[in-house]
Amino acid sequence: MKTKKWISILLGAALSAFVLAGCGGSGAQTPAGESDAKETAGSKGDYPLVISHAFGETVIESRPENIVTIGWENQDTPLALGVVPTGVSAANYGKVTEHGLHPWTDEAFETLGEKAPVVFDDIDGLDYEAISDAKPDVILAAYSGITEEEYNLLSAIAPVVAYPGTPWQTYWRDQTILNAEGMGMKKEGEAKVAEVDALIKDKTEEYPELAGTKTAFFWISPDDFSTFYVYLPSDPRAAYLTDLGLTFPDSVLKMAGDTEDFSVTLSRENSDVLSDVEMMVVYGDETLLEALQEDALMSRIPAVKNGAVALVDSASSLAGACTPSILSIPAEIDEYLRLLSEAHGKIK
Repeated sequence: MKTKKWISILLGAALSAFVLAGCGGSGAQTPAGESDAKETAGSKGDYPLVISHAFGETVIESRPENIVTIGWENQDTPLALGVVPTGVSAANYGKVTEHGLHPWTDEAFETLGEKAPVVFDDIDGLDYEAISDAKPDVILAAYSGITEEEYNLLSAIAPVVAYPGTPWQTYWRDQTILNAEGMGMKKEGEAKVAEVDALIKDKTEEYPELAGTKTAFFWISPDDFSTFYVYLPSDPRAAYLTDLGLTFPDSVLKMAGDTEDFSVTLSRENSDVLSDVEMMVVYGDETLLEALQEDALMSRIPAVKNGAVALVDSASSLAGACTPSILSIPAEIDEYLRLLSEAHGKIK
């Protein structure tokens, strides 16, 4: 129940926590640069841990037992490390199971013996009461878009591991390690990242033709592509392409240099600026590709003209895995590479 009364209670608690922070209370939130005496969260898991992020620093006084996660796929970190979260955000894109989770997440819960995970109905906004009811010792949100106000409200419930820089721009490696750090399992998180990196290396070596292909990730509405979105290197969807051996076209790199956002909006009249895009990835199907190829302006993009487009069904599990996590990569990398290779074969 996301009511004004509940938020007022949390605001009061947040204010009290702020006042008490100077006394070193458990889970206190301290401004950046004011905790030199505290040991930064390290590989030994010594406490208290201090984790820096976009809103300052979070102090975790003792190893957390109850882990709650919000945002995109943050729950995959504890699950990959063998820990069952007591509450997680619902998946909001791609194939979703009856529990409201992506298939690889649901499978991980079941493998760890949890057949009825607590999943927050938070697609339209955080459910603070449900989060509190999950009794978190820490809230993991390394890849999320929480605002400072939301961060403060969450901090009244438990210490929060927020994103390190910009909303929705934490890549899967940093997401995994930062969340693991918040659990007191940084070494284990780093080892899991190394394991998945080795998997990526092995899998991409099976597709040498992809190496160096100038590729961009798009979002284009099938109903109206008078404007469309190009994801920039700071977006995990786009960054994942480089893990798979692809490179960004110079046009996309130039756009990225002009903004701190993770995407840019272009009009179809300006599609000619993408004249160096050899291959593209887009959510959609053959109907979308046919419409793009029939459009005199959009077909100026070489990838569109040649049909060198990896079409990702928005209802598929791959649609969710295009924004990678420590669990989604092993689950979907084979299908993604197959799709990219198929599109690559149409480059002229």
